[in-house]
This record gives sequence, structure tokens and C-alpha cells, in this order.
Amino acid sequence: MSEGKKITKETHGLRVNDYPIIPFIEGDGTGPEIWQAAQSVFDAAVSKVSGGCRQVIWKELLAGEKAFKQTGEWLPEQTLTAIKEYLVAIKGPLMTPIGGGFRSLNVTMRQVLDLYVCLRPVRYFQGVPSPLKHPERTDMVIFRENTEDIYAGIEFANGTPEVQKLLDFLKDELDVTKIRFPESSSLAIKPVSQEGTHRLVKAAIDYALLEKKPSVTLVHKGNIMKYTEGGFKNWGYDIAEKDYGNQVFTWRQYEAIKSDKGVDAAEAALKEAEQTGRLIINDVIADNFLQQILLRPENFSVVATLNLNGDYISDALAAQVGGIGIAPGANINYDTGHAIFEATHGTAPDIAGLNKANPSSVILSGAMMFDYLGWQDVSQLIVEALEQTIQDKTVTSDFATQMAEAKEVSTTEFAKCVIANMS
Repeated sequence: MSEGKKITKETHGLRVNDYPIIPFIEGDGTGPEIWQAAQSVFDAAVSKVSGGCRQVIWKELLAGEKAFKQTGEWLPEQTLTAIKEYLVAIKGPLMTPIGGGFRSLNVTMRQVLDLYVCLRPVRYFQGVPSPLKHPERTDMVIFRENTEDIYAGIEFANGTPEVQKLLDFLKDELDVTKIRFPESSSLAIKPVSQEGTHRLVKAAIDYALLEKKPSVTLVHKGNIMKYTEGGFKNWGYDIAEKDYGNQVFTWRQYEAIKSDKGVDAAEAALKEAEQTGRLIINDVIADNFLQQILLRPENFSVVATLNLNGDYISDALAAQVGGIGIAPGANINYDTGHAIFEATHGTAPDIAGLNKANPSSVILSGAMMFDYLGWQDVSQLIVEALEQTIQDKTVTSDFATQMAEAKEVSTTEFAKCVIANMS
């Protein structure tokens, strides 16, 4: 076997040799068992498509409970340094430490590494139990801004000197009078920037153009939060119209034509844009969007949204196609190349060590990772084999209880079945 090499960032993508070193974090709770299952699938797929000429060199990093027990730290600096050095990593679920002052380890990694896109593809796998009559109509890719909004963590507890200073400033300097109960209020600040919006929306548009998707929808609550969420909508349209020209047609352009020349002219312009293959950029208010994804999910393909909205939307959509147990995710900085692929569910401590957790979220996140590395053949093999396993009704307990005549298997056995279905 050749010596493993680091993945490096080049001007137009990543340089990945046949033996890339990829760090992994097992995760907490069910993390170790689902990681072991997923790793066996990854190794089998790479070997299968390459005839043994490629191999991932896995490098374990510590985070979460395992890190705390061994080092006294929940997220050691060495772990962050290694991810910076090796660019691409994959992880299982991590618990949030109990106690004041501790924030989500996942959020911390996204902030420190500036992983500004939370990428969540949502599609239906035939045979997965779903609450919808037609879950196959749901096929979207969510680009969630990952570093701003309420999740920036600028938050002050009620009764503290810090919150009192902020209250005094708002009242005395800015004449704010709309805080109903200032004596007992906690306060948070919601930063939304033009630069942060531009890079998020640009990533979504670039993806949509590359994958020949019909539309990008900006989801926001700009009707109420006019300068933050409304700014996101306006800045999103700005970057689309300024940087992409005739490659796109925006709903803002539609409204301008309608105001100037009437609805018939606007409809004609929209029809021409669709017929000539231009990417349609539109926007939807967040609460309306959450209705529409239930009623007409086929109307949406690529979605760009802010951090909190994206959190709600991603999990709601995952529920439509079978739950977060089968939902993959990634956190990416397309400028630096840094990316962490991850299970999107929790640690499930109640079933930890029982070998019954569903490893599909980590497996599919790994498939996303191989896509990102340019190993689409590996990714395709993993996805097809996993889907065939589910269609065979060979599933873990979470799905078996909802599927007629299903064969319930353990975490380990499920991975073995996925490998057996690789052809």
C-alpha cells in the first residue's frame, strides 16, 4: 500500500490522490457502532470500484465524551488543527456538554472553521416509511447559512450586568421602547451580513447551474425582520442579477417587468426564461414555505436560507422522507475547501451499545463526502446499494417497526447487507 497523502486545495477544486488521509470522529452514544458500520461500507465501496487501487487512510480525532475522558477537553485544539490541516473530515453525532457556558460542539466547529454552508440534500429512498402519500415528490438540496443569525451565539442572560448594559444602550442611545418586560428579558443579537448572504447564495446558484436544477428559492421572514431576513432576500437577488446575468431570471425582475409593462409581459419573460433553460431565482416567506413543502414539494429544488430557518426546514423535510435517521449532511467552506460531513441525528444514548441504531445518515454523509472528493463512482455505488437494501426490507429497528414484512437486522448486519448489494 502506498503512503497516505493529505488532500489539498487548488484553484479549481481539490487534489485527491489514491490514498487520501481522512480524519474521522466516532461520535458519542451510538456513534462508535454506526461509525464502524459506515466505515466498513466506505472501505468496501472504494475497493470495489477501484479494484483495490484506491484506499482511504482513516485518522481518528477526538471530540465529545471520548475526548473529555482522555484529555479533559470536549473539543481539543489538536482536533481543530488536524481538520484545518487535512481539509476534509467525517463525524458521528456529538453530545452537547451539560452545564452553563457550554455550546454545541457542532456549532463550535462550524464557527471556528468558517464552514458557512450547511448542505442538506433531501430525497426519498423507495421503501422507506413516510407519513406522506407521495414522499417521492420531495427532492431538494438545502443550503443553510451556517455562521450567522441567532446561532452566532451573541446572547445575554436576564439579570446579568451584560444584559443590563445592552438594555440601557438600546433605551438611551437608540430609543428602543418595544421590549415588553425589560427587567426579566434575556437578549440575543441576530447578525446577517451582505457578505455572508452573498457567499451562501452564490454557492447555491453555482450548485444549481452545475447540476442543471430549475430553480433556487430564497426562504426568509423578511416581511417581519426587514433588515436581517429582508436583507438576505434583497442581497440574494443582488448577487444573482449582478454575477450571473443571462444565466438566471429572478422573481424581482419579473415584478419589475409586471410593474412597467403589465402581467402579460412578465409572464412572457418568465416563459422565455424557462424555455431557454435559465435558472429561476425566487423567494418564499418561511412559514408559507413550510406549508408548501407539504402540499407541493415538487415546486422546489435548491433552497437557500438563513441559519435558524434552515435548521427547522432541514429536519421538517427529513421527516417527510423517513426521518433524520436517513438524512445526510455536510458543513463546507467552498473557498478554503474545508468540509466536515456528519450524521444529522442525535446520539441516542438510550440504545447506545445495543447494535440496533440506523447507520444510514453517516453512510449517506460519506457518499456526499466521496462526491465532494470527486469519487462519484464510489458515492453512486454506496447510494444504490443502500437503496436496494431498504427495498429488500432488510432494515434496522427504526424502520422495521413501520414496514410490513420487514426483516429487522442489527447495525452491523445492515452494513453487511449494504456491502452484499454492491455490484
